[in-house]
Amino acid sequence: MMVEANCVRFNSLLLDNGATLAPVDVAYETYGELNAQRNNAILILHAFSGDAHAAGISHDGGKPGWWDNCIGPGKAFDTSRYFIICSNILGGCRGTTGPPSLNPATGCPYAMSFPVITIADMVRLQTMLIDWFGIERLLAVSGGSMGGMQALEWAVAYPERVVSAIPIACTTRHSAQQIAFNEVGRQAIMADPDWNNGDYYGSKPPARGLAVARMIGHITYMSDDSMREKFGRRLRGKQTFGFDFDVDFEVESYLRYRGSEFVNRFDANSYLYITKAMDYFDLSNRQGSLATAFAATQARFLVISFSSDWLYPSYQSQEIVRALRTRNRDVAYVELPSNYGHDAFLVDVAEQTDLIRGFLASTFDKVQ
Repeated sequence: MMVEANCVRFNSLLLDNGATLAPVDVAYETYGELNAQRNNAILILHAFSGDAHAAGISHDGGKPGWWDNCIGPGKAFDTSRYFIICSNILGGCRGTTGPPSLNPATGCPYAMSFPVITIADMVRLQTMLIDWFGIERLLAVSGGSMGGMQALEWAVAYPERVVSAIPIACTTRHSAQQIAFNEVGRQAIMADPDWNNGDYYGSKPPARGLAVARMIGHITYMSDDSMREKFGRRLRGKQTFGFDFDVDFEVESYLRYRGSEFVNRFDANSYLYITKAMDYFDLSNRQGSLATAFAATQARFLVISFSSDWLYPSYQSQEIVRALRTRNRDVAYVELPSNYGHDAFLVDVAEQTDLIRGFLASTFDKVQ
């Protein structure tokens, strides 16, 4: 199916740091139809480098959505039954207000004058979009990685508006290791001379720094098994070492390609702001404890992790489950076997689809 991005503008948004953004644009796509009862809406929440184009074929560019294998007729998020909404996050660079957006006070891009944002700010803007649709309660909120963090924030901050939540391969707060990887990526960008303290719009962007940041990140998305299977120690287009610092191995070529590809579609300043928002996210610290954070939740939960995910390991999902069970919440948990590492939620979808399809069907039956 061909889909087209849309955009809605809101007058203002108050942020956690006390600043106000005005106005605020939100880019979004929808799939399926909202029923007369307005009780079949599902909000899909994208991961760090995602955008509003979650499914279908883009009218602008002809590319499939980042979760097209999970959203559509008969898929995990069945568009013949449900109305799916996906919006680009606050701070992003794909249509929603972020550092590349024009600051109306200056007529220039915000760049580093953009206020520091949080996951809660992102979700607060999403609630305004859901209000704009005239939807009081969401049948489900779901996403993987940072999308899972947003799903948890929705369930905690707006318990009366969420019937069910499906956080996948995520956490309630970053570990020191997760913060460390994000910081290395940020430093790679800021060390690039072309970053120019974030003021690179209209000139040469910090492509080298952003590419290195993406290369680092991409390593964390894969598992040792998947990298060994995909690349091993195979050489790239040669029979022996070049004895220089050009590409020798297939994995080197792949990472360079991923880095250069990312530069063409993502903004370096957005990288800084979004990773910082992820690092700030901490449900347990904000609420006193994780169990306390979940005390007011009303949603059913399906929590999914993957056996080979070392970036967001299963123990972090299990912490979510234990805290929910101390509050006697309706929660199911599955660790799925996979060799794909953190990327499994995007590519290894067969068992995930069966779980989500069944969970949503039983949830929808309860609200009919």
